[in-house]
Amino acid sequence: MDVYEAVNSRRAVRTFSDEPVSQEVLERVLTAAGRAPSSGNLQPWHVYVVTGEPLAELKRRATARVLAGDPGDEREFPMYPAELTSPYRERFSAAAAQRYKALGIKRDDAARPTKMAALNSDAFGAPVVLFCYLDRSMGPGQWGDAGMYLQTVMLLLRAEGLHSCPQVMWTIYRETVSQIVGADEGLVLFCGVSVGFEEEGGPRLRSGRADMAETVRFIGG
Repeated sequence: MDVYEAVNSRRAVRTFSDEPVSQEVLERVLTAAGRAPSSGNLQPWHVYVVTGEPLAELKRRATARVLAGDPGDEREFPMYPAELTSPYRERFSAAAAQRYKALGIKRDDAARPTKMAALNSDAFGAPVVLFCYLDRSMGPGQWGDAGMYLQTVMLLLRAEGLHSCPQVMWTIYRETVSQIVGADEGLVLFCGVSVGFEEEGGPRLRSGRADMAETVRFIGG
């Protein structure tokens, strides 16, 4: 697959089929992704690949917490700034509205948070979830490295005909995740990435993007 095609076709898929993903493919993707940029070549990411019964158990435990009204574990880092200003606030609101509509959840539905959380805790049906951790001693530069690594992973997954959905939501169920993967206490969970084949006939959600002129300035030339 052409790189441009991989970039343009990558999106957060929220309806996966139960078709299994071979370990050979996952190993090929994760080996190649190791070439992602890394300042000082620290390669700070620690990845746990969860499938099969361990993933099924994780989904059961996380979903049980959701349905019991458990607010989740205290966040170890903020997902968004405390106050979103324009234009970020408008972009966030538009994407949320599009997401709820695609998933058939009305924004005025009192049960909306629980319904959305339950879909997330099931990893949208994905048969694979990658959990990316960083050592707690790492700083913003290494978090940036992890982001570049995960983007590389997601683009390589597209080259294999697979889709993905990055989920920071898993960080508020990090204790449940840790019980399954056995992550050391010296590591902090960055996010999970659901992986699999898109379910045929499912809702297709593709968030809009700002025009390049809104985010890019050419200086000189």
